[in-house]
Amino acid sequence: MKLRLSATAILITGLLIHPLMTFGSELKTKEAVVSSIEKHKAELTDLSDQIWRFAETALRETRSSSVLADYAAKQGFDVKRGVAGMPTAFVASYGQGRPIIGILGEYDALPGISQKAQPVKEALEAGSAGHGCGHNLFGAASLGAAVAIKELIAAGKLKGTIRFYGTPAEESVGGKIYMARDGLFKDLDICLAWHPDDKISADVDSSQAIVDFIVEFKGKAAHAAADPWNGRSAVAGLEFFTTGLNRMREFVKPSVRMHYTIQKGGDVPNVVPEYARLWCWLRDSKRSGVDELLSRARKIAEGAALMAGVESKLTVQSGDYEMLVNMAGAKLIHANLTWLGPIQYTADEQEFAKSIQRATGVEAKGLNGSVQPMKPPKPDPDGGSTDVGDVSWLVPTLHLSVTTAPEDAPWHAWPVVACGGMSIGHKGMVYAAKALAATMVDLFEDQKTREEIQAEFKEKSKGEVYKPYVPDGPPPLPKD
Repeated sequence: MKLRLSATAILITGLLIHPLMTFGSELKTKEAVVSSIEKHKAELTDLSDQIWRFAETALRETRSSSVLADYAAKQGFDVKRGVAGMPTAFVASYGQGRPIIGILGEYDALPGISQKAQPVKEALEAGSAGHGCGHNLFGAASLGAAVAIKELIAAGKLKGTIRFYGTPAEESVGGKIYMARDGLFKDLDICLAWHPDDKISADVDSSQAIVDFIVEFKGKAAHAAADPWNGRSAVAGLEFFTTGLNRMREFVKPSVRMHYTIQKGGDVPNVVPEYARLWCWLRDSKRSGVDELLSRARKIAEGAALMAGVESKLTVQSGDYEMLVNMAGAKLIHANLTWLGPIQYTADEQEFAKSIQRATGVEAKGLNGSVQPMKPPKPDPDGGSTDVGDVSWLVPTLHLSVTTAPEDAPWHAWPVVACGGMSIGHKGMVYAAKALAATMVDLFEDQKTREEIQAEFKEKSKGEVYKPYVPDGPPPLPKD
């Protein structure tokens, strides 16, 4: 209580006043959602820990999705499962009428980074997956915020509809893209999301747009010594393609990122390989830049095939838009983060974090639980892409980050898995739920706030016709 009252006092004095925030009854409503999350904290922590232990990868999140959907149903939400052709996707709604506020949750893990909840690298289960991006915390926190708002709607203290989206496969095909393609976000007034991080902030920087595609080459097999002239090497085509792509690096903007892996490159040296396959991601700050890169890649594939005398095929699998940042929404989030104040850590938690930092070769400065000041957006974002970007071009989307791991420790790696399964991750998860819920109180109660956010969205998205990168047809579900 001391921290919240202190932050409120600062706001009232005008040092951090936010034009969209009011006090009195709204402050009591925010205190109510914080109390709700505290009441459900043990349940939310258990949900997060279950998903951490399941560590299910993209489109295989059967148990992870079920525990979240079951919990939502138990709390009185109307739950629709298996939406957008994905068995592990669901939508949970409560209330009626407008505003309709959405909140996103993720729960897919990353392959091969299993880790115990300890500051020394050691797999929980060798070769298995782990939550190296903190998605076990993401889904639980967002659902906790939705439950807090639901309770206020049920009590007649808020009017409208709260909708939680269980979104699978962010780390691969992008489940939100299929949900967007099927129109599941089209009637929202505003949507919220968050992500685990090593700092607390209202996010004002965009993400990178990305396209994900496969290039295949088909040639003709022959004995590599007896009659190679009768063969046509698919690997030669692939090598010409990678050469062309790598030569292109000199002639692209500094914001561009290009990375690929060779998935199939022949079987034995004495057979001219008749098939080769490459998986490639191209990124830039804007979707328009990625479109241009993809057009150039298509021509390189065609030219490579001509040079090798083989056939080529480029197949787009998926891709994300960049995040459309909403500054009016970011200011609102920042005000609520300031109201909540910093996360406090124990000496043991700080030592846990410093041990990880020492083990990974970065400065042992521990955890940063303070709220970061708002800064002007960067012209080009740091590396990273998300399918939340697609949602942000359909509906105003507000995004925040919360500390769940040590500063500067590697992401998509064992340190994040370790922290996500213990109190450091749990504290960040609970904090995120409170920040999201408090922000939603503003959105439900203040029509002017919603209108300012929506006006900015309309201006920034003007002229853009949303076109998802995913191909027609159902998502590529696992066969096993």
